[in-house]
Amino acid sequence: MLERSPSNQTAGSLRLTVQQHEKTARNALRYFALLFIALALVFAVAAGVNHDVFYYRLATEALIFGGFAMSVDLLLGFTGLLSLGHALFFGLGAYTSGLVLKELNPSFWLALGAALLVASAAGAVAGIIAIRARGVYFALITFGMAEVVSKIVYNTREIGGSDGIIGIPVIHINFLFFSISTDQGLSFFLLVLALIMGLYFLLEAVLQTPFGRLIKAIKANDSRVPFLGFSSQRAKLYVFILAANVAALSGALYPMLRGFVSPELMFFHASGNAVITVVLGGVGTLIGPLYGSVILTGLKSVIGTYTEHHLIVVGALFMLTVIFLPGGLIGYLRPRLNVWLLRREVKP
Repeated sequence: MLERSPSNQTAGSLRLTVQQHEKTARNALRYFALLFIALALVFAVAAGVNHDVFYYRLATEALIFGGFAMSVDLLLGFTGLLSLGHALFFGLGAYTSGLVLKELNPSFWLALGAALLVASAAGAVAGIIAIRARGVYFALITFGMAEVVSKIVYNTREIGGSDGIIGIPVIHINFLFFSISTDQGLSFFLLVLALIMGLYFLLEAVLQTPFGRLIKAIKANDSRVPFLGFSSQRAKLYVFILAANVAALSGALYPMLRGFVSPELMFFHASGNAVITVVLGGVGTLIGPLYGSVILTGLKSVIGTYTEHHLIVVGALFMLTVIFLPGGLIGYLRPRLNVWLLRREVKP
C-alpha cells in the first residue's frame, strides 16, 4: 500500500492553507460589499425621514463616481496599469447618454446601450495604442489621448462646445411592474445602487475566472506570462475594453442625475480624482473605490460650504493616506477582518 511522503503531505497542507487564506480574503471583501449595501439602505431611510432630495443626489453622485473608480481599480489594482486618462471613457459615456436622451429618444436602456457600444469601440482603439507601452509610458499615452479628445469635444459647437450639453430631459424608466423617474431622489438612488453593486459582483466573478487569474499574473510578472502560453497583450486589451465599458456605464448615469454634461468630465482632474478615490478606498480591493468615493464626495461637499479651496484638503488627505494608510481604508481593515474570520473557522 502506497503512502504519501512527508514532502507531498507538506505541499498539500501548504496548498490548502493558501487556498483557505484566499477564500477568507474574498469573503472579507464580500462582507465589506454587504456592509456598503446595508449602510446605503440605512442612509436611504435616514434621508427619507428629512425628505431632503439634496442628500439623495449627493449620494447618487458618489455611487456614479465610485463605479468610475472601480474601472480604474480594475486596471491599476489587478492588472498593474495606471491610466491617467480614464476619464475619457467616463466622459464618452456621459456625452453619448446625453445626446441619446436629448436628441434621439429619452430611453434609459437605449442610452446605456449606446454608451457601451461607443466605449467598446473607443476602448478597442485606445487599448491597441496604449498597451504597446508599459509603466509610466502607458500612463502618459492614456493621458495624452484623453487630452486630445477632450479638447476636440471642448471646441466642437455641434455638441455644445465649452458649454457641454444642457437641457437633458427627465426620463421615466419602465420596469415590469413599476416605473421610476430620474428626478425621484430615493428611487433613482436605489436604482443606481443596484446597478453599481451589480457591476461590482459581476467584476468580482470575472476576477475568479481563468481570465481574472491571467490579468493578476500580468500584474505580478508581465514578462513571464507568454512563457505560460498566454498572450499578455491580448489579455491587457480585453481588460482595457472591459474597464472602458465600466467607466462609460457609470458616465451614462451622470446626465440622468444632473441634466447636463460638461467637457470637464474628460479633463485630467476627473482621472486624477478617480485615482485618488482608489487610493483612499484601497487599491486592488474593488469595493474600496466605492468607500473612497463616498468619503471624497462627502468631504468636498462639506468643505465646499466653507471654502472653494477644497483641493488643498483633498491633496493633504491623499498624502496622509499614502504615508499612513498605504493600503487605503479597506486595505487597512481587511487583514483584521481576515484574522477574525480565520479564528472563527479554526474554533472547534
